[in-house]
Amino acid sequence: MNRKMTVEQQKFGGRNFGGTVERRGNSRFPVREDVRYRILQSKAVQVSGSGKTLDISSGGILFTTNERLQPGRLVEIAVNWPARLHGTCPLQLVATGRVVRSDDDTAAVRIERYEFKTRASNAAAVVA
Repeated sequence: MNRKMTVEQQKFGGRNFGGTVERRGNSRFPVREDVRYRILQSKAVQVSGSGKTLDISSGGILFTTNERLQPGRLVEIAVNWPARLHGTCPLQLVATGRVVRSDDDTAAVRIERYEFKTRASNAAAVVA
């Protein structure tokens, strides 16, 4: 997918970052954390897995997957958050959103809803 825009497109909402125009409205950060995911609307076999986040923004998450996830599917994602509540309590970001693109080992999800939850310090992230 080409991320560069024409001059006309730039006039209608494109943002310029270091000479190239970025069409995303939210800045992405290269966060590498454990993630667990599961498809919520699957009537067939439960699709779930784990991976690592590749980048994250307030609007979406790009992460590695065990398999290709079908675009349009509703997915729940649980990410071990790098910051701790009051410096001591581990946190987990739990988000739901739609798969907007996917290949054999990565998926991008547009976040529709999210919340932070506390998690046990010695347990892996578990999607509730």
